Amino acid sequence: MQLQWLLLLPLLPTALGQAGSNDTLLWGAYRPNLYFGLRPRIPESLMTGLIWFGTQDYQSFSKARHTCEQNELDGYTWTEFDAREGGVQVLKDGYNNVKITTELLKIPGGDHGGSWAARIRGEPIKPDRPSRISTIFYLGLEGTGGLEMETDEEEDGIEGPVKFSGSSLQLDDFTIKIVDGPNNKFVSSGAFKEDFKDRIGKTHFLGRPSAPGTIWQAKDTILKTIVQQFQSKAQDYQQPNYPDPSFLITLPDDVYTNSNLFAVQKTLEGPFQFDVFYESASAKRKLSSATLDQGIPVLLESYNKRFEAALPFPADYPAEKRKSLEAFSKAATSNLIGGIGYFYGNSIVDKKFSYEWDEDEDAALNDDGTEAKGARLTEPRALLTATPSRSFFPRGFYWDEGFHLLHIGQYDNDLSLDILKDWIGLIDQDGWVAREQILGEEARSKVPQEFQTQVPNYANPPTLAMVVTAFIERFKTHQAAQGISNQDLGIDVNTGQAPLGTNTAAGSLHTAGSEYLNSPELAFSYLKSIYASLKRHYDWFRRTQRGQIKQYGRTARSRSEAYRWRGRTETHVLTSGMDDYPRGPPHAGELHLDLISWMGFFTRTMKDIATFIEEKEDAAVFADIEKAIAENIEDLHWNEEQQMYCDANVNEDEESYHVCHKGYLSLFPFLHSLLPTDSPHLGAILDLMRDPEHIWSPYGLRSLSASHPEFGKGENYWKGPIWIQMNYLALSALHKKYAAEAGPYQGKAKQIYTELRRNVIDNEYGRTGYVWEQYDPLTGEGKRSHPFTGWTSLTALSEFSLPIFAQRPGQFLCFLAVLSEKY
Repeated sequence: MQLQWLLLLPLLPTALGQAGSNDTLLWGAYRPNLYFGLRPRIPESLMTGLIWFGTQDYQSFSKARHTCEQNELDGYTWTEFDAREGGVQVLKDGYNNVKITTELLKIPGGDHGGSWAARIRGEPIKPDRPSRISTIFYLGLEGTGGLEMETDEEEDGIEGPVKFSGSSLQLDDFTIKIVDGPNNKFVSSGAFKEDFKDRIGKTHFLGRPSAPGTIWQAKDTILKTIVQQFQSKAQDYQQPNYPDPSFLITLPDDVYTNSNLFAVQKTLEGPFQFDVFYESASAKRKLSSATLDQGIPVLLESYNKRFEAALPFPADYPAEKRKSLEAFSKAATSNLIGGIGYFYGNSIVDKKFSYEWDEDEDAALNDDGTEAKGARLTEPRALLTATPSRSFFPRGFYWDEGFHLLHIGQYDNDLSLDILKDWIGLIDQDGWVAREQILGEEARSKVPQEFQTQVPNYANPPTLAMVVTAFIERFKTHQAAQGISNQDLGIDVNTGQAPLGTNTAAGSLHTAGSEYLNSPELAFSYLKSIYASLKRHYDWFRRTQRGQIKQYGRTARSRSEAYRWRGRTETHVLTSGMDDYPRGPPHAGELHLDLISWMGFFTRTMKDIATFIEEKEDAAVFADIEKAIAENIEDLHWNEEQQMYCDANVNEDEESYHVCHKGYLSLFPFLHSLLPTDSPHLGAILDLMRDPEHIWSPYGLRSLSASHPEFGKGENYWKGPIWIQMNYLALSALHKKYAAEAGPYQGKAKQIYTELRRNVIDNEYGRTGYVWEQYDPLTGEGKRSHPFTGWTSLTALSEFSLPIFAQRPGQFLCFLAVLSEKY
């Protein structure tokens, strides 16, 4: 046993060695729009992908699998995935009667991000039915460098392994080898098999030149070549008496001069397996099938231990639920991290566009000072980002990313900071970040044209601030767990912001290998490095989204703190994130409750980071603004008659009035913990939240009151459906503040917290195992995009604290408090 582990030491997951190194994050499944696609975080570099189709008939070829599509497969899920180590994904294709498992193992070493090995395994879903699958693994190289097939070309295909060698500026020299499994059965029977006897049982291939920036279109090139091959061979036969599809739908077995795109095809029957080995020359380590045979079990053992440490289940969790919920939580976490993508390219930006109620007297200017006229392409930018849905939204969304990184940060703190820094790097000289990051032609190919252009005076909820605050609290908790006093870390022991008990503190934060949690110097340096950009972004919000107060006779203690979303239409406020939620008619004098609440939260975050990095003057300014925002929420947005917080608008007589629609919007000052626990309005907010005639349901909080005349009407995106991230904010506010701190409504807050958490957790995934974009407000049924392992995956986090909370009702320092409620 000792010898075996010694042999495996070079393969042990990087968490044991260089977990904090960005080299461990160079390679990954960073093409999340594909069922299986690998690439490094390098703009112009090597990209790989997997295509497959059935050969049971000719129609199956037209349904070739490659990009993730809604309702195409019966399921696709990373059951285990670690960004630094690799993982296992299961793809269920009922149409072709095959379950494909992809296994990825990352092997550290060398100077260029290490090597990796991948195994693609297939087996029939129903053993009593035929399963004939043609797989195509392709690799293409963009930019400077070269790629060539080292294995000798054979006009009828290749027997044995296929090897390629390549070189690029940032990867240096490398090889890729594709090797059959030991028990593969190539399709060898079917009509006209004698005509193809020289090609049966062999691997087929092609090599083609691909123009710069077009490797992402490899599927089109490959399938077009197969069609041409079919047409040239099929003319020898009379329809419908064609040869078996396995013999005729093949690559042509030729390589053109200057090829930088190669594909390898295997047509197999029954269970199959093949391995792909990428070896970096600088790593000087040879890989073989034994690498995967031995390394994958080590990877899975390491992953399970890491998951249990980062997201622990209480020991007394009900046995009948434990297994299924553990599997669900691992899949939700793995799919979120497995859905991280690397994108590079230009964006479409229109600095001039505005609606009439957003018109500004100042002309919009380009970066060179000339007047902006229409949409233009920006300079290329790079971004590592988690994607909400691999099939429907395979790109970066500002609104979503803050929630993504709360979850990712709990599992891998430093990975979340790496992604956050990429987003911070997108902040331009004015302080703006586009709400959708549609970088390059591949990303744009998945976006309707009307949504492709970004406008520099359009905002989105500043959720990145949540990530900063979560990191600061995670760091303080970890340092306190190491024996450093709360006073040294600036934690107020009277607010409940103290570390966990010894049973869960160190493990639940999973600090092993985290450079930033273990080093005050690095934590300080990181926050210092992002502070100026984040402050510029904050100032952009205050400048561009400012609302009007004195123009309409409004009375408020602060004459500056009022806010309005730019970029709304008559029926939508996409910039708010709550697209079709009811609002008043568009007007330059509107004031939006959710935006001022977000700004209160953002201000508090800026105060926290300024305090941490000892920018004392800035911290004092932020404290004053935070107080002014809280006062203006009361002065401008509370409606005494309705007993709720509302938007404000302007009528035909130029007089201000409230626009009140009971739903998520009404809760925003509460959601961001901006109300004191003794607020005279808190009771009315809790009553509204708990009222089943309005927001409360057995499945979570509804986005719009069930009694509202627009409930469930029209597009019905935010007019009733349940959204997990908004329920998460409500649970956070309850757990962190209103159920934790003394006040006249503490008992009610505790009760709502317990009931709401149970409702959310026991809903849809308990019945189907899917994670959906939203949930039906009347039945709890999953709706719209799926799988949607973006912010909906937060459910995997919140479930853990319920039993602990029940055990120790007086102690509100359970796991979830550290995870999410501290922002």
